[in-house]
Amino acid sequence: MARWRQQDDLWLLEPAGRPRGLVEFIGGSYLASNPQLSYRRLLEAVAQRGWRVHAWSYVPGFDHQAQANAAWRRFRRQRQALAEMDALPPGAPLRLGHSLGCKLQLLAPDGGRSSRGLVSLSFNNFSAERSIPLLAELGQQLRFRSEFSPSPEETLRQVGASYRQPHNLLVRFNRDGIDQSSRLLGVLQARPDDASGLEELPGDHLSPASGGLRRQLLGEWADDPSRQRRIERLGALILDWGEGQTRS
Repeated sequence: MARWRQQDDLWLLEPAGRPRGLVEFIGGSYLASNPQLSYRRLLEAVAQRGWRVHAWSYVPGFDHQAQANAAWRRFRRQRQALAEMDALPPGAPLRLGHSLGCKLQLLAPDGGRSSRGLVSLSFNNFSAERSIPLLAELGQQLRFRSEFSPSPEETLRQVGASYRQPHNLLVRFNRDGIDQSSRLLGVLQARPDDASGLEELPGDHLSPASGGLRRQLLGEWADDPSRQRRIERLGALILDWGEGQTRS
């Protein structure tokens, strides 16, 4: 069975046997501070199919570009360390994000070039005022940054101008009231030679996040088997798509 291991601000999950590929994951909002718990089921489903997982742990702030740069550098250093040990999985990494994590993946300073593609789950690009209205109000009163950088509109402009990865799978859940994947898809498809697509699945904004806590605490009888099956199907969709992509 795959085991989690922490290395600084990365949580690493190695599959049994030689990895078929590498997934670099950034979660959404405060779920991402402990991705090995909040996204445990999804990421372990990925590892069970033979892929190595690197999940970045962070607490969101206002400067999303700085956090995107930090995540990209951290993933790159870990790949370099694996390469030095001749342990780097084959092919370019598949980037995976949920909610805010999608935005951070899109803002990576390499424009997506050093990946095989991006799977974006429940893309969210709201303003600080809508996302955390109290904090935004305090920022205005105390004269500190109270809007995300880049702002929602600047983010989409930057994606249209600087994001170079043509292969993107956007996943929207049918009961997700804050998903903005359709708008992102329009920006991506306006670029030359774009190959982005959209899938809609049953669920809501938190469907990718599941730690199986009830099962861990109370046993198999307390779990919802249908939720586990949905997570496994999502993991299969992500990897089936990722395996079909080549390095751009």
